[in-house]
Amino acid sequence: MIADITVTEKSFGPKILMKNIKFSIDDGEKVGVVGRNGVGKSTLFGILAGTDKDFTGEVIYKRGVVVVSTAQEHHDMGNLTVLQYVLSGLPEYADLSHIIETYPETMGEDMDKIEEYTQALMRFDDKGFYQIEEKIERELDNFQLPGVAHRAFSTLSGGQKRLVEVVKVMHSNAHLALVDEPTNHMDYVAKEQYVEWMKNAREAMLVITHDRDVLNEVDRIIELKDGENKSYKGNYDAYLKQNAVSTGTQMNDFEMVEKRIVNLKQKVIDYQRLKEKSRNPSTIQKFKRLELGSRAELEELQAKVKPTFWIDKESAANLNYKVAAQYDKFKSKNIRMNFKSEESRSKHVLVTARGVSLGYDKPLFEGVNIDLREGEALEFRGRNGCGKTTLIKALLGEKGPTLFAGEISLDKHIRIGVYEQEVSPTYFDLPLEDAIERMYLDRNLSISTTKVRNLMSDYLFVDGDGKTPISRLSGGQKARFQLITMLANDPQLLILDEPTNHLDLPSIEELETAIGKYAGAVIFVSHDGFFRNAIGGEVLQIG
Repeated sequence: MIADITVTEKSFGPKILMKNIKFSIDDGEKVGVVGRNGVGKSTLFGILAGTDKDFTGEVIYKRGVVVVSTAQEHHDMGNLTVLQYVLSGLPEYADLSHIIETYPETMGEDMDKIEEYTQALMRFDDKGFYQIEEKIERELDNFQLPGVAHRAFSTLSGGQKRLVEVVKVMHSNAHLALVDEPTNHMDYVAKEQYVEWMKNAREAMLVITHDRDVLNEVDRIIELKDGENKSYKGNYDAYLKQNAVSTGTQMNDFEMVEKRIVNLKQKVIDYQRLKEKSRNPSTIQKFKRLELGSRAELEELQAKVKPTFWIDKESAANLNYKVAAQYDKFKSKNIRMNFKSEESRSKHVLVTARGVSLGYDKPLFEGVNIDLREGEALEFRGRNGCGKTTLIKALLGEKGPTLFAGEISLDKHIRIGVYEQEVSPTYFDLPLEDAIERMYLDRNLSISTTKVRNLMSDYLFVDGDGKTPISRLSGGQKARFQLITMLANDPQLLILDEPTNHLDLPSIEELETAIGKYAGAVIFVSHDGFFRNAIGGEVLQIG
């Protein structure tokens, strides 16, 4: 064991986020961390990394353990280059480099310094630091960040910074790596490289992710739920099976509690009546004690918060009748996506492309052909930078891309819904409820206060979220706002760019189910193998 974690309470004002977190991590163990958006996964990482000390509990690391983590915020980076930033995250590199670079000028005949310098040279070589800059640049190339090594880190996009964070962790040679959503913004080739590294790395790893391809390669999954945690041995497939069984048991226990509450309420009434009818003082005292005892137990049971119950759709389909009925009654609220799913599909052509070559200064690709009809799905697959987004822009008629050859035709009468990675700057500083209203009005769509509230409820926003600026929402909350935006005009064609980034597992599954019933056409880009298999359709390989 290299780490033992106990968080007895972590609060934000009056809200208790965590109350009973306890788990340990073994040497070399790969652990996935899952949970609904907002349960505190990133907060837990802040506690483990030592940046958040405002909690009750204890984090104990084995002596000498080196911990690294991917940073979420980057402030005051100045002119630090990408290479310098990655090197700064390598344990010992800065100290050894300082000795090697400065001691020759100052050590003279000081034998202690000469010995220290000699040891530093040997250690620098043992750690492979002489080749490290070349290795880092090669790794940046692998993640499609060519030429950025000597650029200022502050000039990178959010997605590029996330990839650099992963490269930093990969070269840190630490004992424990804390990695938050590593595959967001990676294409399918880069993700395969990351997963391969993760499987073979000697360091232990705690990975926050809803990427099921990554979760299928871990040794254990820790789920944060209802302020506590539960550990499941094995990968994602094993987690689903164990979760279905444990959730069935929890629902049965909760149903017993509900029945006990009903029973106690009746007992309180009965004891109260018997007490009032009694004339004997000892009998009155007896029924009073029974009434107070029942009230105390009732108050204790009613104070318990209803647990969160979720079972994946495949496991839910195989539940026996009794457990399935319980699940229908108790299952946790999920996002509600209002797709129109008419049975009759005209199958008329919505998108056509013939021999298309697109780019900017020069073509990014050529020879692309598309024939997309209602009810069909088409995946754009290719490496980052190959032109997938450029082709989407051209389909939407946006200015920028140059059509070097071929022709593109889009039915001018269809309504299009687009899911984008980034929220439009137009809405970024607006409170959520104002942003929803503005987005509808910008599209000449009717909107009311009641509809705004209903949309917020459908997408799991709570009352306080309505006054929160979009810029301050979590990644998962922003993703749900993007879903609202995509579906506002009842689209007949959906264009989705990495829709599973930031959504939690139940929300991803709801999205897959909704698209499966959708009568319109779908164009999508996704690095999630599970999502691609669920949506199906043809694959257009670009580049």
